Amino acid sequence: MSLKENINFSLWCDFIERDFLENRFQEIINDNIIYGATSNPAIFESSITSSLAYKQQIDMLKANSSKTIYEELAIKDIKRAAELLKPLYKENNNDGFVSLEVDPTLCDDAQGTIDEGLRLNSLIGYDNVMIKVPATQAGYVAMKELTSQGINVNATLIFSSEQAIKCAKALNEGIRESNKDIKAVISVFVSRFDRLCDDLVVSKGFKKAKLGIMNATKCYHEINKFENDNIRTLFASTGVKDDELLPSYYVDSLLYPNSVNTAPLGTIEDWVNDGQKEPAQIPSLDDCDEYFATLSKEGINIDEVSQKLLNDGLEAFKVSFSDLLNKLAK
Repeated sequence: MSLKENINFSLWCDFIERDFLENRFQEIINDNIIYGATSNPAIFESSITSSLAYKQQIDMLKANSSKTIYEELAIKDIKRAAELLKPLYKENNNDGFVSLEVDPTLCDDAQGTIDEGLRLNSLIGYDNVMIKVPATQAGYVAMKELTSQGINVNATLIFSSEQAIKCAKALNEGIRESNKDIKAVISVFVSRFDRLCDDLVVSKGFKKAKLGIMNATKCYHEINKFENDNIRTLFASTGVKDDELLPSYYVDSLLYPNSVNTAPLGTIEDWVNDGQKEPAQIPSLDDCDEYFATLSKEGINIDEVSQKLLNDGLEAFKVSFSDLLNKLAK
């Protein structure tokens, strides 16, 4: 029995690029490897600026603003991904989604995020699309409003259990107000904790590459307290940057029931070839709390780490988006 059938675990691909959509993407859908896809400003910045597949459309759109050009390019890709994933969505509407993020410069503008989310969703016109909204104070307002208006939402850049709870509360309220079968995922970022803190935690006698897993697990437990089957935890940032870890380490460690893992294509292929195919053992919420209490005694403040990672993540997406717009303007 597959993990999909056994524990309702889904693997989504964290990559969008036009040539990829017409080739390998379709293969891994047909082989029942992935059940959805995600994108972000950094992914589109890399894809659009490094692939010749976009050149003809860019040339045709040169008279437009750089943001209009970006949206035309991104929406075409998102529509194509949604079309290819639609059979999965029709079979089980928990899956078959593709995500498009709102302009990251709107992260502190609730109404701007709502307006852009509604506009992008309308332009794309597919039921199996999620509008991606960063987990800021403005974002929580937008998440509730968008779901209440019948739009599926991917809450992103979650680094703390406090963020996870606020997202779950907003999404839960919005979905219930909508009276529709709206779906949402809460994207908890994992590996960035270990890349930032591994040297410190190891120097204090703690196990390497554990902080990100324990933080993600705590968020998973907090989200599940809302008991809303239409809201699932999505584990993001699960690519490995440490050669001492198995390439599929963050996928293997987070094979949890009723969850999603979105990973880069290379990580997905490593997991298919050599990764764990049995459900992972889940630390309890008490285990997580005890772990963080012990870290705190050693002077490691998880709240400060989470805030730094959130700030860094927001800034990185803004920079990627700005870089892309500047390149499109030339």
